[in-house]
Amino acid sequence: MTDYSAAAWVRPQPSPASLRGDVGLAILLAVAALTTSLLYQRTGLISEPAEPWVWALGLGLTTLPLAVRRRYPVPVAAAVSIGFFVCGQFAVPEILIVNICLFIALYTVGAWEPRRALSVWTRIVIGGALIAWLVLSLIISSSDTDAFPGLSRSGLFSAYATFAVIQLITNLMYFGGAFYFGERSWRAARTQARLEAQGRELELERQTSATQAVALDRLGIARELHDVVAHHVSVMGIQAAAARRSIERDPARAAAALEVVEQSAHTAVEELRRLVHTLRTPEAEGASSTVGIAQLATLVAESQSAGVPTTLIVAGEPRPLPMLVDVALYRVVQEALTNVRKHAGRGASAEVRLRFEQQAVEVEVSDDGVRQRAGAPSEGSGLGLRGMRERIGAVGGTVQAGRREPGAGSEAGGFLVRAAVPNVGRSAVGSAVGNDFTSAEAAAQPVPETGSGAGTGTSAGGAGGRTGIDTSTSISASASASASASASASASTVPTPVAEGSEVRS
Repeated sequence: MTDYSAAAWVRPQPSPASLRGDVGLAILLAVAALTTSLLYQRTGLISEPAEPWVWALGLGLTTLPLAVRRRYPVPVAAAVSIGFFVCGQFAVPEILIVNICLFIALYTVGAWEPRRALSVWTRIVIGGALIAWLVLSLIISSSDTDAFPGLSRSGLFSAYATFAVIQLITNLMYFGGAFYFGERSWRAARTQARLEAQGRELELERQTSATQAVALDRLGIARELHDVVAHHVSVMGIQAAAARRSIERDPARAAAALEVVEQSAHTAVEELRRLVHTLRTPEAEGASSTVGIAQLATLVAESQSAGVPTTLIVAGEPRPLPMLVDVALYRVVQEALTNVRKHAGRGASAEVRLRFEQQAVEVEVSDDGVRQRAGAPSEGSGLGLRGMRERIGAVGGTVQAGRREPGAGSEAGGFLVRAAVPNVGRSAVGSAVGNDFTSAEAAAQPVPETGSGAGTGTSAGGAGGRTGIDTSTSISASASASASASASASASTVPTPVAEGSEVRS
């Protein structure tokens, strides 16, 4: 930010129009001084006026230098002071215009001289010298009976002494006024410059904020579109392919797959319509998003219907979450399950863990699919993982994504995404979210898997063996695997480690 302190600020140079105005002022004052001097001579107030060349010198020094008064304030003031002294000392018959010119010169020093110390001392020296000359003239005139003959000099408070006091007071006010108005003009110009600079900075900040707001809106729209399109279109693509392969040998299964395609398309259209409504009416944005972790069971059911055996495990005591955190965690699970369907390979299964801890809420989505090697070409664009980090980062959380460490005796480790939001308040802990999960689990009906023939079911694992966990609920894609899934959920409290390596999911 620009420094506008008294010692640092320098007044900008005058404009060409101002300089032309100074030239016109100097010419006007010169003509006026010549005219008034002729008029004063005609009155006969001065019995022995100066020679014409003294007129020209005195009036010229007093008026003409003002043409460059803003460029060279101190030299102009010195020249005008000398001209003023010549006019007064050598009886040039002019009083009015020379006083105006000296006042303008001293005012200009205060208003335009960038070296402030020089400005102050110039006015003090000129004012002091002229007042000393005035005092000396009054002292000399006091003993000259021809000077001011109508003023008595007898007594301490004589008429002449009173006249001298009036002259001193008038000159002190004269020089003091020139000093005051010059300083005031300088400070006013500095204040105006500061306000203009602040206005420019505020305008720049407003433009920057507007640009950032547009960029954030574009990112938000891109994330929402990616979440909706990637999730539902991937389900539609998988089910359409399954229907195409089985339409001849198993029309019933093909019809079921096409029904899933229809439902996914309907859901995608509804979410897109809700997104467009939010963009058109921003005031309805808070109520436009109805998704949250209470709908994780629906996501699991959709993943099951797409042919990926999926388990949902809820650990800890469910509690209400802020809306932004609620939506962000839901979108992370949605994107992670979409990536499982796109990249994990045939026969892979997924597991969704939702942990309510004392100081954080965490979701973890892992699969046991085919592990892509680091450095292998990836089919994903990386936008999904970037969107996860942007969403969770916006609410103060972190996202980990990468290959999962292989289990003992198994080379296939799969992929893992873990999102954690710390310091989520536990106020108003109640049954609202728990009831949502219960109703969502009851609404999640088993859907036949494509290509595996395995049924779906629900199972509940005990809480024994999990430290600090109040409840443990699982929805399993396979009745035969539900017991083992619940047991593993109850026995493990340590999050699955993520292997180091490049991320290959979108």
